[in-house]
Amino acid sequence: MSETGRHEDVPEKNLPSERDTAHGAVETADNPFADPGLPPHEHRIQDIDEQAAKRSERTVAFLFTLSMLATVGFIASYVIFPVDQITYIWPFGHVSTLNFWLGLTLGVALFCIGAGAVHWARTLMSDEEVADDRHPIEAAPEVKAKVMEDFRQGAKESAIGRRKLVRNTMFGALALVPLSGVVLLRDLGPLPEKKLRSTGWKKGIRLVNQSTNLPLRPEDIAVGSLTFAKPEGLEEDDHEFNQKIAKDALMIVRIQPQNIKDKQELDWSHEGIVAYSKICTHVGCPISLYEQQTHHVLCPCHQSTFDLSDGGRVIFGPAGHALPQLHITVKDGFLEAVSDFAEPVGPSFWERG
Repeated sequence: MSETGRHEDVPEKNLPSERDTAHGAVETADNPFADPGLPPHEHRIQDIDEQAAKRSERTVAFLFTLSMLATVGFIASYVIFPVDQITYIWPFGHVSTLNFWLGLTLGVALFCIGAGAVHWARTLMSDEEVADDRHPIEAAPEVKAKVMEDFRQGAKESAIGRRKLVRNTMFGALALVPLSGVVLLRDLGPLPEKKLRSTGWKKGIRLVNQSTNLPLRPEDIAVGSLTFAKPEGLEEDDHEFNQKIAKDALMIVRIQPQNIKDKQELDWSHEGIVAYSKICTHVGCPISLYEQQTHHVLCPCHQSTFDLSDGGRVIFGPAGHALPQLHITVKDGFLEAVSDFAEPVGPSFWERG
């Protein structure tokens, strides 16, 4: 079949001629890839059926009402659940009852607000798209020509093409000067190396009362009391005392052995006397508040609470892990350390691993 015959078989309406498309967009034979425009608007069922619109309205109202009820539940949780109550919830395990309900109710409240807003926008608000032509953002040809001419004239007057020594040394200076800022990062502080992993406690180091500066005997620790201790040989007039006590500070309590829940804690204690790091595992504040009936200690900075009768575990607050326990024993009538802490004291750090 000849070329002319093939063209004759094609209907005239399908030939690439100028024709209108949606929303005024025009396609011509000269530009077969012209903007086709927006597709025709399709009405939703809510746009044509008032009953469907009412159902969507009730759904949105239900989600917002559920959010309000969840917020009321969030507030009520503070009153209903004790701070120290622990509940087994599958699949999370044993968790703080108060924290669980606070998180659940607040999550439902926020989710329902978002879901209600999205459903409202998708089913009841107008969804018709409108095309708005934008004016060209490029500069006029005469402006571009003027800018390029000025640039060429400036480059010529600077002699950057001829003065290669000046040009190359300028590029070198610009490339090296940012290194000054990189070097300044070294002054952010000394590298921690392994200093955060160990303390001044070693095997045979006696526990010294921080108030009296005397070695501690088991009979010095009464049931229900809280005693602060430091390693023997660490004196307040030492040049690095503040740095060392920030890791070495101990708090000592005496608990009836039958009230100690954690086996390792019992093994590392002496007749119910347990020694824990005084440094909070949240941001390193010193812990100083002890409640003898519950054996809980409270960090005054951000209210992290630890149970000293159950391995020093966290029962409330932002702390990330339990307080480290110091293994102690008695020798020649005085309390002393068996070893250093089994894990780093204080808050977590980036290279803890």
